Amino acid sequence: MSATTSENSLKNWSLLVILTLIWGTSFILIKRGLEVFSPGEVGAYRMVAAASLLLPLSLPRIKHLNKTQVKNLLLAGMLGSFIPAFLFPLAQTQLSSSLTGVLNALTPLFVVLVGGAFFNTKITNRNAIGLVIAFVGVVILVAYKESGGWDSLAGINAYALFVIAACICYSFNLHVIKTRFTKLKSIEISSISLLMILPLALIYLFAGTDFSYKLATHPQAWEALGYVTILGMVGTAAGLILFNIMVKSASPFFASLVTYTIPIVAIMWGVLDGEVLLFGHYIGIAAVILGVWVGNKK
Repeated sequence: MSATTSENSLKNWSLLVILTLIWGTSFILIKRGLEVFSPGEVGAYRMVAAASLLLPLSLPRIKHLNKTQVKNLLLAGMLGSFIPAFLFPLAQTQLSSSLTGVLNALTPLFVVLVGGAFFNTKITNRNAIGLVIAFVGVVILVAYKESGGWDSLAGINAYALFVIAACICYSFNLHVIKTRFTKLKSIEISSISLLMILPLALIYLFAGTDFSYKLATHPQAWEALGYVTILGMVGTAAGLILFNIMVKSASPFFASLVTYTIPIVAIMWGVLDGEVLLFGHYIGIAAVILGVWVGNKK
């Protein structure tokens, strides 16, 4: 192995570890934000924090775009950032941060499913098997009760559907980026798509919520604000930049490994925070991760 290859390998593994820690921690940060703010306030402020950090990158570049690119970047901002930022906090009002982190690992399989249904990409037998295994895992996770038994279908925690909806948004966004942004760099897509949804986030946050009132009156508001600021600036803005660097430097398969490592950190934070995972939950977690691995294995 040459020195250059060794250095590149070290760089890729370092990025993988950093991204795992950043994105795996996102779910506990959402949980902390929800102790004071509503799901909508957490989602909107997360977008404001992320877009604000990237303003030095997005503002100089936006003037070079045409109308079609602007519309596509707005679509990417909505699917890849804005809508999921609201869905995850909403899900975590009824789901633990650790289980939400595990369900987020379904994104690669939905990329395959959405690609096959809407973008004419081929779904292989391995993809199909992975989807079935992961689906079984999801059913176990949302149907297993804390008492140690099983809920009926009527008792299934429907809030898991919000996480699945976010995964579907991410999946559509990846295909949109792949098919509509052949001339834009990754950093331009990330920063300008966030800039596109910044006005909407600001209007909703300050005109449609009690965010300002809570900041002025709630004794824990500024602490919670700090958690969501970290979530936006580090979890969203910095995470996107680092992931784009890794995608360019490493193979697609290596970049996809972060999907499997994020749940480990999410579960770790959840357990440290007192969340209880029962035997049935571990079976479901194992099935989801196994399904994602089978479905993406080359």
